[in-house]
Parts: sequence; C-alpha cells; structure tokens
Amino acid sequence: MNEEKQNSEGKHLTSCPVSSEHGEFWCGILKLVIIGLIGFVVLIIVFGAGVKVGTLKARYSYRWAENYHKNFAGPRGGFFGDWREFPAGDFISGHGVFGSIIKIDGNTLIIKEENNIEKTVLILDKTTVTSRRETIKSNELKIDDRIIVIGSPDDQGQIEAKFIRVIR
Repeated sequence: MNEEKQNSEGKHLTSCPVSSEHGEFWCGILKLVIIGLIGFVVLIIVFGAGVKVGTLKARYSYRWAENYHKNFAGPRGGFFGDWREFPAGDFISGHGVFGSIIKIDGNTLIIKEENNIEKTVLILDKTTVTSRRETIKSNELKIDDRIIVIGSPDDQGQIEAKFIRVIR
C-alpha cells in the first residue's frame, strides 16, 4: 500500500520512512497525531480570539451603560445617584499615613493621624527619610515630628515605609 516512487538513481522510495511490516500503520498514526495537534492549536487560537473580542464588546457595553445618563443629558449623578460610592470615612488607607509620631521603638513608629487613628510604620533598610530637601537618617526622627509616610501594607496591617518626609 505504500506509494512507491523512483528517484533519479532509479531506487524505489516510499512515502513513509519506517521500514518494517507495520510501518504504514505507524506512519498513519503519526499523520493523525500531527493533524490532531494542528487542529487543537487552531482551536485554541480561535477560542482565544473569541474571548478577546467578547471582552472588548462587554467592556464597551459596560462603559456605555455606565455613562448612559451622561450621553442622554440625564441628571449629573445618574438617575439613582451614585449609590456605588462609599462615604470617604468608611475605609482606612493602607499605603500611607500623615500624622505625628507618638512612639518610637527601634525601627517601628506609631503615628497618630488627625482623626485619632494610630498606625504602625516599619522603617526598612531601603526606606528614604527626608526633611525639607535633605536626606536624613531614620534615627533623627523625634516624637511629635509630623511626617508623611508612603509604603506598602504587610500581613499584620503595618505599613512598610518606602519614603518618609518630615514636615518641620
């Protein structure tokens, strides 16, 4: 069943390079596997393109609906008001603090904000501390210094300071 061909030297060639009595069978299986893999890859690409197009359509639809009242000269806050917004005082910021130092314990500062919330700030080796336009050492911080801290929250609810600015 192999197709036989002759090359320029007159030797017989087969379309399947396997030379055993079951060679045709394995060549057929190999072709089916390759065709199946190519079909699977094409299916994944088509599915991914469909997801991308669907996401873009959904985003457009969501944004259009969100701005419907603006597009058609409705009330400024929408027909139902802005019911999705929470009052500003309901959440505390985890990435920064502004207030006075009330306690210094090694590399840990306790800061009291204006609304009497105390936050713990950790000073790391890579923390930059500035006063006016000069970089200072963290051990120069004093109780009652007013500071601005920018950092990242950790698992214990403390702020790992990346930048501290002293306001004097």
